[in-house]
Amino acid sequence: MNRSLKNLKIFMQIAFLEGISYLVLLLVAMPLKYFAQIPEGVKYIGWAHGVLFVLFCIYLLKVWVGFKWSFGKAVLAFIASLLPFGTFVLDARLKKEYPEVVHPS
Repeated sequence: MNRSLKNLKIFMQIAFLEGISYLVLLLVAMPLKYFAQIPEGVKYIGWAHGVLFVLFCIYLLKVWVGFKWSFGKAVLAFIASLLPFGTFVLDARLKKEYPEVVHPS
């Protein structure tokens, strides 16, 4: 597997984890903070989500350059990270566009 495909695979894995952390933050940690006065969830899940978001951005840049994506495609991938379930939609589209990442030869 060449370097660009490896970066894309890592990007997709990070995007998936970032999406999960975002949903846990929104659907579990924030309600615990505001309705049960338990702020620790936001502190720790928020920190993990922040790290994953930074990694997402770094690998988005690597994939953007490595695959010579258009500016628009890179922006749409970034916007996907800001929307709940967006990274899961991105993951599904990338799997269709790059099946060699899912099933390497």
